[in-house]
Amino acid sequence: MAIDLLTPRQLDEMRPAGEFVATVLTRLVEVADVGMNLLELDALAHKMIRERGAESCYIDYHPSFGAMPFGKVLCTSVNDAVLHGLPFDYRLRDGDLVSFDFAVAVGGWVSDSAVSTIVGTPRDEDVRLIDTTRRALDAAIGVARAGNKLGDISATIGDLSRDAGYKVNTQFGGHGVGRTMHGDPHVPNDGRAGRGFPLKPGLVIAIEPWLLETTDEIRMDADGWTIRSVDGSRGAHSEHTIAITDGDPIVFTARE
Repeated sequence: MAIDLLTPRQLDEMRPAGEFVATVLTRLVEVADVGMNLLELDALAHKMIRERGAESCYIDYHPSFGAMPFGKVLCTSVNDAVLHGLPFDYRLRDGDLVSFDFAVAVGGWVSDSAVSTIVGTPRDEDVRLIDTTRRALDAAIGVARAGNKLGDISATIGDLSRDAGYKVNTQFGGHGVGRTMHGDPHVPNDGRAGRGFPLKPGLVIAIEPWLLETTDEIRMDADGWTIRSVDGSRGAHSEHTIAITDGDPIVFTARE
């Protein structure tokens, strides 16, 4: 496992990428409405990337689990989709739960973040699901301090999620971030407190709790990318890129 620890100067150099990712996600949540096409949302994100002179981490991305290069700049996961949603010709409907996941490089440094929102009339179950992922993310960031262990982050997410009545999948989780989008260490959404890699100043990771309403089992969509619940229940996803410091963590992708 090769884990880079960045200098304070390098952490400062990462800030513009995080600020831009936060700006794009904020804009997407603002414009997402009934009748908006997922391809229009992807086009908006693409336009903002070009105007900023940033570089998409998704468009040419082709990991082992992907059927082909992703081909878009934004993940749009709707309702029973929860991760890696490939944008397609679909117009959002009243009550849809949509998750946006977005990562770019600015000045050679990457930031990665995700947010879930409800279009139109909200369902109480969806509001609670989204809120649980947000609370899990906030709680995990709260223990992301030098001297703690990676397992403290994972256990915090898992314990809070289970206490809220949800099952936890550890197949996909957080990850190291730096010059590339995905690096070591893997940050599972469940684990044992006090175990694992020690958190040290300069460590940059994405923490990303995601939950499905009634299951922890997933399936791959026919598009070869979109990950859905096996039972059709809805999913939510919250993510920030953060850095461990000598004090409070830096949340690069914090939104106003």
